[in-house]
Amino acid sequence: MYIKRILVAVLLIGLVGCSVFAYMVYGVFFVNNTNFNNDAAYVFVKSTDKFNDVKQQVAPLLKDVENFEAAAKRKGYISNVKAGKFEIKKGMNNNEIINSLRGRNIPVKVSFNNQETLEDLAGRVATQIEADSLSLIQAFNEPQFLKENNFTHANKLAMYIPNSYEFYWNSSAETFRSKMLTEYKRFWNEDRKAKAKSLGLTENEVVALASIVHKETAKVDERPRVAGVYLNRLRKGMLLQADPTVIYALKLHQNNFKQIIKRVLYKDLKLDSPYNTYMYAGLPPGPIAMPDISAVNAVLNSEKHDYYYFVANVENFGYHKFAKTLSQHNRNKEQYIRWINKQNINR
Repeated sequence: MYIKRILVAVLLIGLVGCSVFAYMVYGVFFVNNTNFNNDAAYVFVKSTDKFNDVKQQVAPLLKDVENFEAAAKRKGYISNVKAGKFEIKKGMNNNEIINSLRGRNIPVKVSFNNQETLEDLAGRVATQIEADSLSLIQAFNEPQFLKENNFTHANKLAMYIPNSYEFYWNSSAETFRSKMLTEYKRFWNEDRKAKAKSLGLTENEVVALASIVHKETAKVDERPRVAGVYLNRLRKGMLLQADPTVIYALKLHQNNFKQIIKRVLYKDLKLDSPYNTYMYAGLPPGPIAMPDISAVNAVLNSEKHDYYYFVANVENFGYHKFAKTLSQHNRNKEQYIRWINKQNINR
């Protein structure tokens, strides 16, 4: 009878102990541990992050950080941190949170357009993926990569086609560069290559001309006509005399791409630069900015006409007046100069 009581007592103690243990396990793994009001929160884990880095980032999202760490230890996450972008949904327990952190790496959309320099592009991209701007610039400028893919220092910006692309957030600079090369080759399909060839231009020369067209007019519907003007000049052997190339030359010469130049002065036309198309015939050595796809397509599908000149139309802002003869152009130009002087735009 005495032994029976002892066995019953031991059994009860065991049951209590099991219940306590089960309660503790349940509390650690299966109780809601989120502390935010949105439907979801996102965690960005770097390739170099350790568990403490992750814990520091998720701490503001949790009710109980210690329970989260206990669950992470039991599930082996502490020594197996995964880089990427991960979603934590409102109401998740620690078990679900940890499964999410080592589960699906959520892709991100990387968008860029109209960057004037590769440094600008690197800065823009670095805000959207893990790779920092310095590593991106180094990858963009790697001599061996440029040589292997037939790019020069002057035309390397042409490889980056403005658009939105899908990446994993923890993508490296080399991964970004590699995908951009793939997208460049995809963009230059057989149809676009054939159109470039019919114009007597290489793909990179098309982008260089498109960058001028892009800078000349923001009106997408006018770009094919502007492109036609420059192609007419090229065919006739005329100087392009494109003001945006002079502005680029000035910025390059002064190493200041942040300045805003609204008016090209006559003295600017004397700047000795291969980008000054008032001084040097043909296209500049490379693009003067990153043209968008509409500008590239405007060159490839340019309007066929007899215009050789154009100037800003002060009666229809944003558009231009086109002329077939220099005398007609000069009359249009006088109207523009009177207007710009009246606005006191001196630079």
